[in-house]
Amino acid sequence: MKKMITNRYKLADKVIEVNSLYKQVHDYCKDYTTSEPADFSVTITPEDIIAEKKKSDSEYAYEGLPAPNFSDALLEETAVYRKIAEKMPEFDTFVFHGSVIAVDGKGFLFTAKSGTGKSTHTRLWREYFGAKAVMVNDDKPMLKVTDSEVIAYGTPYNGKHNLGENIAVPLKAICILTRGEKNSIVSIDRSEAYSMLLQQVYRPQDPLQMVKTLKLVDKMAENVELYRLACNMDIEAAEVAYNGMKG
Repeated sequence: MKKMITNRYKLADKVIEVNSLYKQVHDYCKDYTTSEPADFSVTITPEDIIAEKKKSDSEYAYEGLPAPNFSDALLEETAVYRKIAEKMPEFDTFVFHGSVIAVDGKGFLFTAKSGTGKSTHTRLWREYFGAKAVMVNDDKPMLKVTDSEVIAYGTPYNGKHNLGENIAVPLKAICILTRGEKNSIVSIDRSEAYSMLLQQVYRPQDPLQMVKTLKLVDKMAENVELYRLACNMDIEAAEVAYNGMKG
């Protein structure tokens, strides 16, 4: 039996003790290390890694693709992420698939179907605004929902380009990206955005946590502005998006 490796990390203002079989997950989370007392802990077993392998293989088989030979250490990273994401709704927080960028201390979250260009669009913002624009997280930020606002947090799960910071910002708007020849942005209501929001939120396996997540998504949609952006890959897309959402 491998000896457990233990450390604590602070994500979305909650301290999580991670007990792992491999060191790789701790290298991955090192920017979030803390010595504060843990709010909860996650422990990975060999069975968790086997379950991640089966899940990965089935997903690739569903797509008609050969399953990659992921290492146990990499599969453990996913297992840790999943256990954390399952627990966070207890703290009015959930993981969301999108790219968050901050300008003048306010966060803007872009989400879309895979391949639409979330990362490309936030890269245009960084080109347009320069140092004024700060990437919070390029893939899986955590969103904490309060009675009056939504706060976006950086996490270690910041995408293949590794773009993000260990920071938190109030979320001003969520923007659903679509491709278009001409750049244009419109305000939308919750009913127009809801399907995409549900697709992009992490959906817990535990029924009670899922009910909690749905309530949080409802409250989030009430507390932030919602937009749809048709955009091309020209830097003008960043200007149009910001001017449409800045208020």
